[in-house]
Amino acid sequence: MTDAHRRPVSATDWWFVAHPRRIPPVIQTVVEGTGTVDPDALAAAVEVAGAANPGTRLRREGQVWADSGRPPRVRLLDGPRTGPVSGLAELHDPLPDRDGGWCEVLWCPGDPAALVFRASHAVMDGQGKAMWIADVFRALRGEQPVGATGTLTDTDVFDRLGITNAESKPDVWFPSPLGPPGRGRRRTVWARRTVDGHHPALVAKVATALTRAYGLEQGRFAIAFDLRRHAPEARTTGNLLQTELFDVAADEPWEALHERILTAMAQGREVTWRLDPNLLKMPVPALRTLIRFMEAGRKDKHASATVLSHLGRADLAEHSTDTFEARTTYLLPLLAAVSAPEVNSVECGGRTELTLTWRDGPGVRERMTAALDAVAEALTPAASRSRLGSTTRRPVPAGTVVDRFRAAVAGRPDAVALRWPGGSLTFAELDARSEAVAARLAELGVGRGDVVGLLADRSPWTIAGLWGVLKAGAAYLPLDVQHPDARLAGLLTDAGAKVHLLRRDHAGRALVGTAVVLDDLPEGGTPRVAADPSPDDLAYVIYTSGSTGRPKGVEIGHRALANYADWAGREFGVDSGTEFALFTSPAFDLPNTALFLSTLAGAALVLIPDEPSHLTLRYLLESSGANALKLTPSHLDLIGRLDVRPRDFRLLVVGGEPLRPAVARRALDRFGPQTRLFNHYGPTEATVGCVVNAYRPEHDAGPTVPIGRPAANCTVQLLDADRRPVPQGEPGELYLGGAQLARGYRGRSDLTRERFTFLADGTRVYRTGDLARILPTGEIAFLGRADDQVKVDGHRVEPAEVAAALETHPGVRRAAVVARTAPTGGKALCAYVVADPAVTADALRSFLTDRLPRYLVPAALLRVDALTQTVNGKIDVAALPDPFGGSGGAADGGAGGTATADPVRDAVAEVWARTLGVDAGRLDGTADFHRLGGNSVLLLAMLAEVSAEIVGAERERAFMAELGRIIRQPTLGGVCDAVRRCETTTVEEIVA
Repeated sequence: MTDAHRRPVSATDWWFVAHPRRIPPVIQTVVEGTGTVDPDALAAAVEVAGAANPGTRLRREGQVWADSGRPPRVRLLDGPRTGPVSGLAELHDPLPDRDGGWCEVLWCPGDPAALVFRASHAVMDGQGKAMWIADVFRALRGEQPVGATGTLTDTDVFDRLGITNAESKPDVWFPSPLGPPGRGRRRTVWARRTVDGHHPALVAKVATALTRAYGLEQGRFAIAFDLRRHAPEARTTGNLLQTELFDVAADEPWEALHERILTAMAQGREVTWRLDPNLLKMPVPALRTLIRFMEAGRKDKHASATVLSHLGRADLAEHSTDTFEARTTYLLPLLAAVSAPEVNSVECGGRTELTLTWRDGPGVRERMTAALDAVAEALTPAASRSRLGSTTRRPVPAGTVVDRFRAAVAGRPDAVALRWPGGSLTFAELDARSEAVAARLAELGVGRGDVVGLLADRSPWTIAGLWGVLKAGAAYLPLDVQHPDARLAGLLTDAGAKVHLLRRDHAGRALVGTAVVLDDLPEGGTPRVAADPSPDDLAYVIYTSGSTGRPKGVEIGHRALANYADWAGREFGVDSGTEFALFTSPAFDLPNTALFLSTLAGAALVLIPDEPSHLTLRYLLESSGANALKLTPSHLDLIGRLDVRPRDFRLLVVGGEPLRPAVARRALDRFGPQTRLFNHYGPTEATVGCVVNAYRPEHDAGPTVPIGRPAANCTVQLLDADRRPVPQGEPGELYLGGAQLARGYRGRSDLTRERFTFLADGTRVYRTGDLARILPTGEIAFLGRADDQVKVDGHRVEPAEVAAALETHPGVRRAAVVARTAPTGGKALCAYVVADPAVTADALRSFLTDRLPRYLVPAALLRVDALTQTVNGKIDVAALPDPFGGSGGAADGGAGGTATADPVRDAVAEVWARTLGVDAGRLDGTADFHRLGGNSVLLLAMLAEVSAEIVGAERERAFMAELGRIIRQPTLGGVCDAVRRCETTTVEEIVA
């Protein structure tokens, strides 16, 4: 026992101390979630948190509270529980318990699982209990508790504020608008409602809604205020809440009441009375008798219609551990004597939890439900709560894509499954090769739950490797062969992939783990591996850019992938004659439409092994035999610039960027009337795409083509910054729900909780950061981003990841990366560094190139003396120089040329000027295409023009054989050198 923590019992405390055991004034906070809590760890955490918050382990010595040194009791309820937490009989148990403990914790296993933190109102209030709860979870996570050791009481604050007048008799007594309690023991009952969004002026809105719901011409509400705001230096768990009465007329708008509340607080008069200190002169038995008399004799008369208490906003991450994820928190208090009905509210996870507490009686529960319905309607009107869902709801497929692949093999074993220049594989051959991969993985102990890296090019062995991983029951992690080894090794490590697959051409790369060379595996005769996945298993992990500076791995399950493949195949009309071309990197999910849909329909997947260029696009469109494409609007625009005539295409699926109507119209003109074009939207976290629009030129004539309507079994909700539904036609952030949502981010429970949240009805949703609005036609129009994320070459880019990479350079003190509008009209990354004088921009660019994909390397890199900040501590972007401003010149001295006598340089410069919208006279040999705002698609367009206007058809193949060198050094001088080399060198010599 320790007496280090002692504080006097206040009049408020004394009132609650004297309550009879049959009317226990116990405040109860429920933290609901999923997972489990180890009982021993919980007991240890409660002990640690109790030492840091001695107000949880008090004993009363007369009229002094003293630290007993004994932690609160932890009770483990038998489980798992069925039914709501509010049905637990233990919630009605009195405190202090038989051993004198005034606080306790209940662990309630079940679905949902719950921790219930209980405390007598004699020792603490809800705000104080929140400090204790936070410290219990800190201790469970192995963190140091913050603690609350203050001994300040409400008496001290009243004295400080000069409040001397004690409670007077109310001039109006209100019968409970919920009806009188029943006879006999009046058991506490609760009604609960969860409302989407956070709601400013919540208490005022609840009070005005209840006044009308109760049918009162004028209601009176006891609104609770936290006196801690008058003593900010104190951290105490004690009772510092006090109520003040506010009259509310039925016709008073909530804005007027809110103004009255704020005015009272601004003037320091939100509390004008205190409980009579003379109450401390009454012995506990006498006061207890008085309480019994008041409770029996009041005859359902109360000082207010309802008590309103808002506990503020709770961070669910602070209520979670490695094994327990909090989903919500709310209050279930037991009413004190002579109390009116009580509404408690807390905001968490983008939602508002409301609980209404009263005593049971005839019709009480029905009236409680009706009252909360009225409050919910006032906060989020039913008209705005509608969720846009698919009109084609179907059963989620019972099997997996592996089941459908086996069915395709059985149905068309001799049909071509893969075709590429100079070769093909039948379905039977692809099946055999993938079985060989699965068998080798099984030998290495790879199975369900494992992740296997796949160095993914556009070769038949990559496709066989993908299906082999899935057949082994594992998940594949596609890796771009163009990315630096250091980045790929980092992704393998982060994903926990101990095995990776690659072709012999890449066998010498510096990766991590066991390498399996696909070319060395047998091509047939391998017995089937009986490890096919289930719908609950993980299918693949794809890494996207991370705002914390670290890429994040999106986990997609088989059920989500199966739903996408099933829906998209029907939506796009894919059949055994639909042959998608694969011409972009399989390391991202955009080409998954091609990867899965053709194969699962029993059609050929057409592989385009060479890097995209106008030559490969010409082959693809005119000679490959493919008749379906999944591509970005930028690629579609590039095709419109090229002198090509697509043959017999039936399907274009466009995604990754906003689609402009002009680009869509030109595409249909080029591809012909037999071609259908779909605008396909969906982040990686929603499995390839979950919203689609079949383009109609006469209908889709806005600034961008609408993204359309949700896929089967998928939903879309538009919410504002406070996560409230927005009215029809108003902009809001897209929240996606349904069967195609990812599991979350691999190894990043914190980020998963941040981005994958829950609506009031329990629906799990992903907050995209994309802004949209619903058109009068019911279709969704994409409006842009709500944050700093941008798209570069169709890839999601978090500028913070690039800045974090720059700051790992030993010569860089600070870095900031922002997206600016380039002369081309698109977005380009611009980096600003505070660095040592010896560090050059070229050195930093080389540093990034060794660590990041090309699309993450900034187009412009500028040195600045300092990164100024705005008043709220953010980088002042307006104060940073714009490398593209005005002249269209390049950053880093990559411009400033003059006309020369070099006809090749002048001709190439003119092509660059048209492509990038810059002044040709300002370009010299060091001008960098990407620093001028170019991207990979514009680079291909520029090279196509250089080929047509300067190189000529007879030397075009030799020039384009230089593509790899040009990509590595995209300068004006580099392109000119390639032009000159192809004039005297054959393509065979260049390749050699």
